[in-house]
Amino acid sequence: MIIGFTGTQENMTLEQFDVLYGEIERMNLMVDIPEAHHGDCIGGDFTFHAICMEEEIPIVIHPPQNTTKRAYCEGAMAVNTPKDYLVRNHDIVDVCDIMYVCPRTMEEQLRSGTWATWRYAKKQHKEIYLILPNGEIK
Repeated sequence: MIIGFTGTQENMTLEQFDVLYGEIERMNLMVDIPEAHHGDCIGGDFTFHAICMEEEIPIVIHPPQNTTKRAYCEGAMAVNTPKDYLVRNHDIVDVCDIMYVCPRTMEEQLRSGTWATWRYAKKQHKEIYLILPNGEIK
């Protein structure tokens, strides 16, 4: 069960963190997670990386070409060639079985990479765990 992540660059709320950590911890106990994929940006990606490291889940990074908001996470088993945000976000969705999405807002936004990735994952019929800022999971 390969997992992917997209989240806000402002970092997730404490409620999002608690739910995400619990979900990954629970899943890691139930099924084999051979890989976790993220986009190596500051904020949510960095936090997701730390959770996966704590859970000893191998990580694959899909870095952006624009390095201004890159987190440069360490300890990944693989780091892909940097790509444009939209392309690398699609790559993450395409390779995963389950997507975890932690947006900055409670409602869908049109000019948001996190929400755009969520829309693409829906179109690809991926299993998605949308974790809203109040901790509600859909």
